[in-house]
Amino acid sequence: MLKLNSRRLATAAALVLAAGAAQAHPGHGAAGFADALAHPFMGLDHLLAMVAVGAWSVAALPAGRRLAGPAVFLLMLLAGVALAWSGVMLPGVEAGVAISVTLFGVMLLAGRRLPAVPGLLMVGAAALLHGSAHGSELVPGTDMLVTASGIAVASAALHALGLMAGIRLQAMGSWATQLAAALLGSSGLVMLATRL
Repeated sequence: MLKLNSRRLATAAALVLAAGAAQAHPGHGAAGFADALAHPFMGLDHLLAMVAVGAWSVAALPAGRRLAGPAVFLLMLLAGVALAWSGVMLPGVEAGVAISVTLFGVMLLAGRRLPAVPGLLMVGAAALLHGSAHGSELVPGTDMLVTASGIAVASAALHALGLMAGIRLQAMGSWATQLAAALLGSSGLVMLATRL
């Protein structure tokens, strides 16, 4: 059983709130499957967003449809990668990626009070931005299919962690979900402040 004490909680909060210093995108491009596989784990914004989508899916969707959130995210993530790869750059990607972390915190807090369709539309829109961020870093001449596969596998793993976290949050009670939502929301705001 997970026991939280105030020191551990403060340490966790400090690490999450320090997210602004860890921007995922400047200065490194994905050059192949291994790099693409590692990339979503290297940016706290991507990591938090993908885990949050899994947790939101548990909190908001019926048990038999929990994979809808991760599936929509993965499809739109790959669409964003393809758009960037083809030269279509979406405006405000870095700010949008940071805002998505806060958005997912709000969505997690709302749970089932947010209807599934609008929630999935927001997941898809955010994923398009995340995909654009990833796609803009693809090294010219890189095999897009190999790189996109690495990004998809890593993202699916993070969504699986989020689904497990969501199940654990439910078991712990509403206070745990509220705390996770607050940490997501505040970390997204800190990231946004560093990108403006």
